[in-house]
Amino acid sequence: MSKKVFVLVSDGVSIRNFAYTSFLYLAKEKNIDLVFWNSTPFSLQDINVREVEINKPKPSALTDLIKTALIRIELNLFTKRDKDLIYQKYKFPLSYKNLKSTIKSLFVKLIVGIFNSEEGIKQLRSKMIVLERKTEYYKQCKLSLEKEKPDFVFSTSQRAVTAISPLTAAQDLDITTAAFIYSWDNIPKATTVVTADYYCVWSEHMKKELLHYQKYIEPKQIKVTGTPQFENHFDASLKESKVKFFKTHGLDLNKKYICFSGDDITTSPKDELYLRDLAKAVEVLNNKSHNVGIIFRRCPVDFSNRYDGVLEKYKDIIVSIEPIWEKKGGAWNSIMPTKADYKLQTNIVEHTECVVNLGSSMVFDYAAYGKPCAFMNYNYFNDEAKPQKGVYVYDFVHFRSKPSKDVVCWLKHPDDISKDIENLLKDSNKTVKASQEWFNAINQYPHSLASERILNDMHKLISLKNKQL
Repeated sequence: MSKKVFVLVSDGVSIRNFAYTSFLYLAKEKNIDLVFWNSTPFSLQDINVREVEINKPKPSALTDLIKTALIRIELNLFTKRDKDLIYQKYKFPLSYKNLKSTIKSLFVKLIVGIFNSEEGIKQLRSKMIVLERKTEYYKQCKLSLEKEKPDFVFSTSQRAVTAISPLTAAQDLDITTAAFIYSWDNIPKATTVVTADYYCVWSEHMKKELLHYQKYIEPKQIKVTGTPQFENHFDASLKESKVKFFKTHGLDLNKKYICFSGDDITTSPKDELYLRDLAKAVEVLNNKSHNVGIIFRRCPVDFSNRYDGVLEKYKDIIVSIEPIWEKKGGAWNSIMPTKADYKLQTNIVEHTECVVNLGSSMVFDYAAYGKPCAFMNYNYFNDEAKPQKGVYVYDFVHFRSKPSKDVVCWLKHPDDISKDIENLLKDSNKTVKASQEWFNAINQYPHSLASERILNDMHKLISLKNKQL
């Protein structure tokens, strides 16, 4: 008898991770009937999956404000517990741009002042659930569950406030729930917003993090599965020949290409200057009889024109290959990757020598191919004419998971990039072994089996629940 699993998706990346990977066909092999419980603006009919749409998911306005306060309180407690001020840098500034935003911000500050303790966190988590049960959204979710009668509800993100009502409705109906940790940096950022019966994490390292930061979670609730995020790199069917890929994108078969992977504007507000500096360095290399080009892949949620001047000036060096994402709104979670982009990203990694960026998880995409990464390690935060040494993002907790040896080539000043890249191209293996060790620490090995492990754990948990009944 098949097991029915509701897969709750709240953003495009989650759809990519669980609808474009082996997760779908492996579920069929394991006799698991997947139904995508879709709270995004995107229809999933084109990718041939069964979906139940959540019509205009709307959490309580107070829940959203409490979530903001909860994150700030947890970051305060992490700071105190670990005696480390880095957690304060995870806070987004409160807005006071108009009367409405000022009232909201003052309300958040009031909640933080009253509930700023471990006990306060418990009370706020309970309060969010109480508030959600009063919403039409919760009632809609409960009706869907009563009609469809799934055996299991799997939230593809632990951080979406829109996931609270669906998971609460499932728990109220005695349906087992699990939440997947969305990204490698999420746990220290206090984004474990939902309360589930179980949590799927990327690695043993992430399990330790979850137990360290979220004291209400017990070890038996955590399943180490890995993430499907990198499975595309192990799927030979996605890969094109070099000749075909280069012809499609107007690339020169005689050139070696470096990928510059753009960051979002919050992480790297001067990202276009890093692309400019890399292009200048490549210009120097080509004047020394190298034949190097740059493939620019912008951050898929960055639709700004900030790179345009650099792309025009260095059009003989840079080829921009745009991500194939579908935009349904202005927010990052209303922009959806496509199957075509899933293949595109795979082939960009396949056919470039290395990747350059500021602190992105693309280091792991390239580690999967045994290829190196270079991180920009200087900043333009103060003066665009005078780059300053170091970038504070590397102080964030998730970077502390790397081995003590160099896992990337550190680009410390614009004047040295040409020499650094030249050395990297000559000896591409110098940092690769360490980056692969880092990848193995961050994501359970073998990396290609994440979907299988998640589905196996689902099957076991459903069977355990049935035995208890």
